[in-house]
Amino acid sequence: MNDRSILLGIMFFFLLQIASAQEVILYKEVDTTQLFLEVIYPEEMDQTKEYPAMVFFFGGGWVGGDRSHFEHQADYFAKRGLICFLVDYRTKNKHQTSPFESLKDAKSAIRYIRKNAVKFHVSPSKIIASGGSAGGHLAAATALSPDFNEATDPLDISPVPNALVLFNPVIDNGPGGYGYERIGETYPSFSPLHNIRAGAPPTLLMLGTQDRLVPVTTAEYYQLVMEKVGSRCELKLYENQPHGFFNYPNFEYYQKTLLAADEFLQSLGYLEDQPNVKIE
Repeated sequence: MNDRSILLGIMFFFLLQIASAQEVILYKEVDTTQLFLEVIYPEEMDQTKEYPAMVFFFGGGWVGGDRSHFEHQADYFAKRGLICFLVDYRTKNKHQTSPFESLKDAKSAIRYIRKNAVKFHVSPSKIIASGGSAGGHLAAATALSPDFNEATDPLDISPVPNALVLFNPVIDNGPGGYGYERIGETYPSFSPLHNIRAGAPPTLLMLGTQDRLVPVTTAEYYQLVMEKVGSRCELKLYENQPHGFFNYPNFEYYQKTLLAADEFLQSLGYLEDQPNVKIE
Protein backbone atom coordinates (compact mmCIF):
# COMPACT_ATOMS: atom_id res chain seq x y z
CA MET A 1 0.00 0.00 0.00
CA ASN A 2 1.49 3.38 -0.99
CA ASP A 3 1.57 6.54 1.14
CA ARG A 4 -1.37 8.07 -0.71
CA SER A 5 -3.58 5.03 -0.03
CA ILE A 6 -2.64 5.09 3.64
CA LEU A 7 -3.48 8.80 3.84
CA LEU A 8 -6.84 8.27 2.15
CA GLY A 9 -7.60 5.42 4.55
CA ILE A 10 -6.83 7.59 7.55
CA MET A 11 -9.00 10.43 6.20
CA PHE A 12 -11.86 8.00 5.56
CA PHE A 13 -11.59 6.66 9.11
CA PHE A 14 -11.85 10.14 10.59
CA LEU A 15 -14.76 11.01 8.34
CA LEU A 16 -16.56 7.93 9.63
CA GLN A 17 -15.84 9.00 13.19
CA ILE A 18 -17.28 12.48 12.54
CA ALA A 19 -20.33 11.06 10.77
CA SER A 20 -21.04 8.70 13.65
CA ALA A 21 -21.13 11.64 16.06
CA GLN A 22 -24.53 12.68 14.68
CA GLU A 23 -27.60 10.85 13.46
CA VAL A 24 -30.94 12.02 12.13
CA ILE A 25 -33.67 9.54 12.99
CA LEU A 26 -37.34 9.34 12.08
CA TYR A 27 -39.17 9.08 15.41
CA LYS A 28 -42.79 9.62 14.39
CA GLU A 29 -45.11 9.59 11.40
CA VAL A 30 -48.56 11.16 11.43
CA ASP A 31 -50.41 10.70 8.14
CA THR A 32 -47.92 12.13 5.62
CA THR A 33 -45.92 14.09 8.21
CA GLN A 34 -42.53 12.73 9.22
CA LEU A 35 -40.82 14.01 12.36
CA PHE A 36 -37.13 13.59 13.06
CA LEU A 37 -34.75 13.95 15.93
CA GLU A 38 -31.07 14.71 15.58
CA VAL A 39 -28.69 12.92 17.94
CA ILE A 40 -25.40 14.50 19.00
CA TYR A 41 -23.11 12.07 20.79
CA PRO A 42 -20.09 12.75 22.99
CA GLU A 43 -16.86 12.70 21.00
CA GLU A 44 -15.51 9.77 22.99
CA MET A 45 -18.05 7.21 24.15
CA ASP A 46 -17.68 4.07 26.18
CA GLN A 47 -20.06 1.66 24.45
CA THR A 48 -20.55 -0.23 27.73
CA LYS A 49 -21.89 2.81 29.59
CA GLU A 50 -25.23 4.61 29.83
CA TYR A 51 -25.22 8.39 29.52
CA PRO A 52 -27.69 11.05 30.63
CA ALA A 53 -29.70 12.50 27.75
CA MET A 54 -30.68 16.12 27.13
CA VAL A 55 -33.67 16.69 24.83
CA PHE A 56 -34.14 20.16 23.32
CA PHE A 57 -37.41 21.66 22.04
CA PHE A 58 -37.15 24.81 19.93
CA GLY A 59 -39.13 27.99 20.55
CA GLY A 60 -41.44 29.85 18.21
CA GLY A 61 -44.85 30.09 19.84
CA TRP A 62 -45.88 26.62 18.54
CA VAL A 63 -46.09 28.51 15.22
CA GLY A 64 -42.61 28.36 13.68
CA GLY A 65 -39.01 27.44 14.39
CA ASP A 66 -36.88 24.38 13.75
CA ARG A 67 -34.71 21.93 15.62
CA SER A 68 -31.45 23.84 14.94
CA HIS A 69 -32.47 26.41 17.60
CA PHE A 70 -30.44 24.73 20.35
CA GLU A 71 -27.61 23.30 18.26
CA HIS A 72 -24.94 25.29 20.11
CA GLN A 73 -26.19 24.21 23.54
CA ALA A 74 -26.41 20.62 22.34
CA ASP A 75 -22.85 20.68 20.99
CA TYR A 76 -21.60 22.00 24.33
CA PHE A 77 -23.40 19.43 26.45
CA ALA A 78 -22.35 16.59 24.15
CA LYS A 79 -18.75 17.64 24.76
CA ARG A 80 -19.56 17.56 28.48
CA GLY A 81 -20.65 13.94 28.19
CA LEU A 82 -24.41 14.03 27.56
CA ILE A 83 -26.19 12.49 24.59
CA CYS A 84 -28.24 15.33 23.13
CA PHE A 85 -31.35 15.31 20.99
CA LEU A 86 -32.74 18.14 18.83
CA VAL A 87 -36.41 17.41 18.19
CA ASP A 88 -38.83 18.22 15.37
CA TYR A 89 -42.46 18.77 16.30
CA ARG A 90 -45.51 19.99 14.42
CA THR A 91 -46.09 23.75 14.19
CA LYS A 92 -48.84 25.94 12.81
CA ASN A 93 -46.84 27.43 9.93
CA LYS A 94 -45.47 24.17 8.63
CA HIS A 95 -48.21 21.69 9.50
CA GLN A 96 -51.34 23.82 10.15
CA THR A 97 -51.60 22.33 13.63
CA SER A 98 -52.42 23.61 17.11
CA PRO A 99 -50.25 23.72 20.26
CA PHE A 100 -51.91 20.46 21.32
CA GLU A 101 -50.23 18.55 18.49
CA SER A 102 -46.91 20.14 19.44
CA LEU A 103 -47.26 18.71 22.95
CA LYS A 104 -48.27 15.29 21.66
CA ASP A 105 -45.08 15.23 19.57
CA ALA A 106 -42.89 16.31 22.48
CA LYS A 107 -44.25 13.43 24.56
CA SER A 108 -43.75 11.04 21.65
CA ALA A 109 -40.10 12.10 21.40
CA ILE A 110 -39.40 11.44 25.10
CA ARG A 111 -41.13 8.06 24.84
CA TYR A 112 -39.13 7.17 21.72
CA ILE A 113 -35.84 8.02 23.40
CA ARG A 114 -36.73 6.08 26.55
CA LYS A 115 -37.96 3.08 24.53
CA ASN A 116 -34.70 3.05 22.55
CA ALA A 117 -32.44 3.87 25.48
CA VAL A 118 -30.22 0.83 24.91
CA LYS A 119 -29.72 1.72 21.25
CA PHE A 120 -28.75 5.30 22.13
CA HIS A 121 -26.68 4.31 25.22
CA VAL A 122 -28.98 6.54 27.27
CA SER A 123 -29.87 6.05 30.91
CA PRO A 124 -33.72 5.96 30.88
CA SER A 125 -33.77 7.41 34.41
CA LYS A 126 -31.59 10.41 33.49
CA ILE A 127 -33.48 12.22 30.75
CA ILE A 128 -33.40 16.02 30.87
CA ALA A 129 -36.01 17.96 28.89
CA SER A 130 -35.06 21.47 27.87
CA GLY A 131 -36.39 24.23 25.66
CA GLY A 132 -36.98 27.93 25.24
CA SER A 133 -40.21 29.91 25.22
CA ALA A 134 -42.88 27.60 23.71
CA GLY A 135 -40.23 24.88 23.61
CA GLY A 136 -39.76 25.46 27.33
CA HIS A 137 -43.49 24.98 27.73
CA LEU A 138 -43.28 21.65 25.90
CA ALA A 139 -40.40 20.46 28.07
CA ALA A 140 -42.30 21.37 31.25
CA ALA A 141 -45.59 19.97 29.97
CA THR A 142 -44.07 16.58 29.13
CA ALA A 143 -43.35 16.40 32.86
CA LEU A 144 -46.57 17.87 34.23
CA SER A 145 -49.51 17.64 31.83
CA PRO A 146 -51.28 14.26 32.08
CA ASP A 147 -53.18 14.69 28.80
CA PHE A 148 -52.34 15.14 25.10
CA ASN A 149 -50.89 11.72 24.40
CA GLU A 150 -50.74 10.38 20.85
CA ALA A 151 -53.01 7.34 20.63
CA THR A 152 -50.40 5.47 18.61
CA ASP A 153 -47.68 5.98 21.26
CA PRO A 154 -46.60 3.12 23.54
CA LEU A 155 -48.56 4.55 26.46
CA ASP A 156 -46.95 2.17 28.94
CA ILE A 157 -43.70 4.13 28.49
CA SER A 158 -43.52 7.34 30.52
CA PRO A 159 -42.99 10.65 28.70
CA VAL A 160 -41.97 12.32 31.97
CA PRO A 161 -38.35 13.54 32.02
CA ASN A 162 -36.22 13.28 35.14
CA ALA A 163 -35.10 16.91 35.17
CA LEU A 164 -35.97 20.18 33.43
CA VAL A 165 -33.77 23.02 32.16
CA LEU A 166 -36.09 25.82 31.00
CA PHE A 167 -35.13 29.00 29.12
CA ASN A 168 -37.84 31.70 29.60
CA PRO A 169 -40.58 29.05 29.30
CA VAL A 170 -44.22 30.04 28.78
CA ILE A 171 -45.42 28.22 31.88
CA ASP A 172 -48.82 29.90 32.34
CA ASN A 173 -51.36 29.35 29.56
CA GLY A 174 -54.39 30.36 31.61
CA PRO A 175 -56.39 33.60 31.32
CA GLY A 176 -53.86 36.41 31.06
CA GLY A 177 -51.06 33.95 30.31
CA TYR A 178 -49.29 33.25 27.04
CA GLY A 179 -51.30 31.53 24.32
CA TYR A 180 -54.65 31.54 26.13
CA GLU A 181 -56.41 32.81 23.01
CA ARG A 182 -55.41 29.54 21.29
CA ILE A 183 -55.59 27.20 24.28
CA GLY A 184 -58.90 28.47 25.66
CA GLU A 185 -60.72 26.45 28.27
CA THR A 186 -58.32 23.54 27.80
CA TYR A 187 -55.68 25.42 29.80
CA PRO A 188 -56.24 23.51 33.11
CA SER A 189 -54.75 20.37 31.55
CA PHE A 190 -52.27 22.10 29.19
CA SER A 191 -50.62 24.79 31.31
CA PRO A 192 -47.59 23.63 33.36
CA LEU A 193 -48.34 26.11 36.15
CA HIS A 194 -51.77 24.56 36.62
CA ASN A 195 -50.46 20.99 36.80
CA ILE A 196 -47.66 21.12 39.34
CA ARG A 197 -47.94 18.19 41.70
CA ALA A 198 -45.87 16.05 44.03
CA GLY A 199 -43.07 14.30 42.19
CA ALA A 200 -42.48 17.11 39.67
CA PRO A 201 -38.90 16.81 38.35
CA PRO A 202 -36.16 19.11 39.66
CA THR A 203 -36.21 22.25 37.56
CA LEU A 204 -33.96 25.13 36.57
CA LEU A 205 -35.91 28.13 35.26
CA MET A 206 -33.98 31.04 33.71
CA LEU A 207 -35.72 34.32 32.90
CA GLY A 208 -34.87 37.89 31.96
CA THR A 209 -36.44 40.56 34.15
CA GLN A 210 -37.62 42.51 31.08
CA ASP A 211 -39.41 39.55 29.50
CA ARG A 212 -42.75 40.79 28.12
CA LEU A 213 -44.21 37.33 27.66
CA VAL A 214 -43.32 35.72 30.99
CA PRO A 215 -43.63 38.03 34.00
CA VAL A 216 -41.15 37.59 36.83
CA THR A 217 -44.08 37.24 39.24
CA THR A 218 -45.32 34.22 37.26
CA ALA A 219 -41.92 32.53 37.52
CA GLU A 220 -41.73 33.31 41.24
CA TYR A 221 -45.17 31.81 41.78
CA TYR A 222 -44.17 28.72 39.79
CA GLN A 223 -41.17 28.31 42.07
CA LEU A 224 -43.35 28.75 45.16
CA VAL A 225 -45.83 26.08 44.06
CA MET A 226 -43.01 23.69 43.17
CA GLU A 227 -41.54 24.11 46.63
CA LYS A 228 -44.93 23.60 48.24
CA VAL A 229 -45.25 20.15 46.64
CA GLY A 230 -41.70 19.29 47.71
CA SER A 231 -39.97 19.66 44.35
CA ARG A 232 -36.80 21.58 43.68
CA CYS A 233 -37.06 24.67 41.48
CA GLU A 234 -34.12 27.01 40.99
CA LEU A 235 -35.11 30.38 39.55
CA LYS A 236 -32.33 32.48 38.03
CA LEU A 237 -33.23 36.03 37.01
CA TYR A 238 -31.11 38.04 34.58
CA GLU A 239 -31.43 41.78 35.01
CA ASN A 240 -32.73 43.89 32.13
CA GLN A 241 -32.83 40.96 29.73
CA PRO A 242 -35.74 40.46 27.31
CA HIS A 243 -37.45 37.34 26.00
CA GLY A 244 -34.97 35.20 24.07
CA PHE A 245 -31.96 36.66 25.88
CA PHE A 246 -30.30 33.22 26.13
CA ASN A 247 -29.93 32.69 22.38
CA TYR A 248 -26.50 32.29 20.81
CA PRO A 249 -26.23 35.76 19.18
CA ASN A 250 -26.43 37.30 22.68
CA PHE A 251 -23.21 35.47 23.52
CA GLU A 252 -22.68 36.85 27.03
CA TYR A 253 -26.02 35.52 28.24
CA TYR A 254 -25.82 32.41 26.11
CA GLN A 255 -22.65 31.68 28.09
CA LYS A 256 -24.14 32.61 31.46
CA THR A 257 -27.22 30.43 31.00
CA LEU A 258 -25.12 27.56 29.69
CA LEU A 259 -22.94 27.64 32.80
CA ALA A 260 -26.00 27.90 35.05
CA ALA A 261 -27.46 24.81 33.39
CA ASP A 262 -24.11 23.04 33.73
CA GLU A 263 -23.95 23.78 37.47
CA PHE A 264 -27.55 22.61 37.93
CA LEU A 265 -26.86 19.32 36.17
CA GLN A 266 -23.70 18.87 38.21
CA SER A 267 -25.79 19.23 41.36
CA LEU A 268 -28.02 16.37 40.17
CA GLY A 269 -25.01 14.17 39.50
CA TYR A 270 -25.60 14.18 35.73
CA LEU A 271 -22.29 15.93 34.98
CA GLU A 272 -18.87 15.78 36.53
CA ASP A 273 -17.57 18.85 38.36
CA GLN A 274 -15.41 21.54 36.82
CA PRO A 275 -16.29 21.81 33.14
CA ASN A 276 -13.20 22.03 30.95
CA VAL A 277 -15.07 22.51 27.69
CA LYS A 278 -14.61 25.76 25.82
CA ILE A 279 -17.90 27.57 25.19
CA GLU A 280 -18.11 28.41 21.50
